[in-house]
Amino acid sequence: MKQQPIGIFDSGYGGLTVLKEIKAKLPGYDYLYLGDNSRSPYGNRSFETVYEYTLQCVKWFFKQGCSLVILACNTASAKALRTIQQNDLAKIDPAKRVLGVIRPTTEIIGKFTKTGNIGILATNGTVGSESYPIEIKKFFPGIKVFQQACPMWVPLIENNEFDNAGADYFITKYITELMQQSPDIDTILLGCTHYPLLIDKIKNALPPTVTVVSQGEIVANSLAIYLQNHPQINEKCSKNGQISFYTTDSTEDFDNHAAIFYGSVIKSSHLSL
Repeated sequence: MKQQPIGIFDSGYGGLTVLKEIKAKLPGYDYLYLGDNSRSPYGNRSFETVYEYTLQCVKWFFKQGCSLVILACNTASAKALRTIQQNDLAKIDPAKRVLGVIRPTTEIIGKFTKTGNIGILATNGTVGSESYPIEIKKFFPGIKVFQQACPMWVPLIENNEFDNAGADYFITKYITELMQQSPDIDTILLGCTHYPLLIDKIKNALPPTVTVVSQGEIVANSLAIYLQNHPQINEKCSKNGQISFYTTDSTEDFDNHAAIFYGSVIKSSHLSL
């Protein structure tokens, strides 16, 4: 049996914040990262388009031999994951697995709140999918979920403009709009893998009583448990501590931006889909 890396997919750079936590939690595994930067952002695209793009990338991972692919992208997890799991995997290869970032988060997010009021900050696509309210209700039916789309945050982050006064305006704007929905919100989930780069500014714009939760560590812990509980998948994952990075756009641009998200210098290869 040939072992291969774990695939990590994102529409662009945000999934690198998840990969960083996964690598810290499971350093011995090999990882293959793909950012579909030439077609990002996914946040404002239709369900059909996000599904089409995501499935195309998942098939690429499978062609590389990956048995497990993580959609480290909330929009792809919200708009494409269920269809891929239910309709496509059986046709492509029933032994392969595709997981997302929404389910692991919603399984435990209710443990953070005392008031039973949770806020979600996410892209238009994730908010419009209603994935978070639907999934949270399955695990914590008594919790109230309030959502706020933040369409300006990803462009600010990807253009490296998130540390200036213009970014402060949009951070305050969306947080104010979220908190106006319910003054009892005491837990806010960052429902986009880009948003951890804004976490300090987000916390500064909130009362100190509000807990801000990002996904990376949650997803990493969930993956560790998953691999432990699914030895048939775990044994197919190669373990040499290596990572390869691919982008569908300029490698120079990807490498320059990726270092902001991943926290260290990387070198990517170009992929034409």
